[in-house]
Amino acid sequence: MDLTGLLGLNDPIGFFICLTGFALQIWIARKNRTTLIISSIVAVAGFFTFLTMQENAAPPYRRTYPNIVRIWLPGLTMAWCICVMFMWAAITVRNRIPAFNPKRRALFRATTAAICAAPVAVTAFGILTRKNFIVNEIDLKFPSLPRDLHNLRLVQLSDIHLSPFYLEKDLVHVIDAANELRPDLAIVTGDMITSVNDPLDVCLRQLSRLKNVSGIWGCMGNHERYSHVQDYAAARGASLGIKFLRFEAARLKFGSAGLNLVGVDYQPLHSDYLLGTEELVSVGDFNLLLSHNPDVFPVAASKGFDLVMAGHTHGGQINFEVLDYNLNIADFLTPYTKGLYTQTASSIYVNSGIGTIGMPIRLGSPPEITLLRLCAS
Repeated sequence: MDLTGLLGLNDPIGFFICLTGFALQIWIARKNRTTLIISSIVAVAGFFTFLTMQENAAPPYRRTYPNIVRIWLPGLTMAWCICVMFMWAAITVRNRIPAFNPKRRALFRATTAAICAAPVAVTAFGILTRKNFIVNEIDLKFPSLPRDLHNLRLVQLSDIHLSPFYLEKDLVHVIDAANELRPDLAIVTGDMITSVNDPLDVCLRQLSRLKNVSGIWGCMGNHERYSHVQDYAAARGASLGIKFLRFEAARLKFGSAGLNLVGVDYQPLHSDYLLGTEELVSVGDFNLLLSHNPDVFPVAASKGFDLVMAGHTHGGQINFEVLDYNLNIADFLTPYTKGLYTQTASSIYVNSGIGTIGMPIRLGSPPEITLLRLCAS
């Protein structure tokens, strides 16, 4: 996801989660002096730890912690603070039960412990199941799809974030599962790592194992940009048979039909999207755009792209479905959170990604391998 700097922080969302969570922790404990003192000490220590483990923290602090500790402790701190928010909400609801109804009030008091324990249990579940990926097989219908592109199979991986949260052995299982789908093209839509300290070479080596008929193709994500490894990733990927398209096109032939594959580097939020890419559109071919950021979709559709493949959102990473409506933090950043969206004759598929960012948790948005089949409507 797009985590820009704030006050020297590389994770402003985490900053506000921790600030709010620890403030509420102190508020909950305010009526008991001993509990208040303990909660205050924990809150100050936890918040200080979170700050000193940021990528942009002063080097003497960052060098104090091993990489795995520097990643896991802030993630677990954020998870705890989210639990505290839910605990505060449960206690607030309980305290609003009218005093003149002693039976109802007694019931809510008796169940407060269970209500407060539920967020902890759910968070633990999200940590333990965050690597349980699914395979989504989707038929995409296009009215003017050339006959020789019918049933073309595109496998997509995105947002791997190989890091202490997600290890090489986990990625091996994903690559093996993707290979069982027998794709014609293998597509990687960015964020192979989270930070410059993560094993990019290992990720590229595993991605090079993707079986295909017509190549492994990709685009760069925001974390390749933030880590300043775009040039290296492109060069190293090319040596392993992975072609990252960086504001360039590659025309692939399938019988008498042409597939014009275009890729762009990460498009920053609210920038002028896809400047100059209209020159890369090939009239008469099926035009497919690889863009990490899904917000480019309306512009891509207006420029003549038939299909966009994107990632970036992690499907919200923590997603709750309420009355058939999905609620997650990505909804505040983009209208294209996960899955398939259409506009006139164009479509975009937003992959929910493989790894996690910020917290080692996935809820309601499992890791995803996508197989897209092109079909005539």
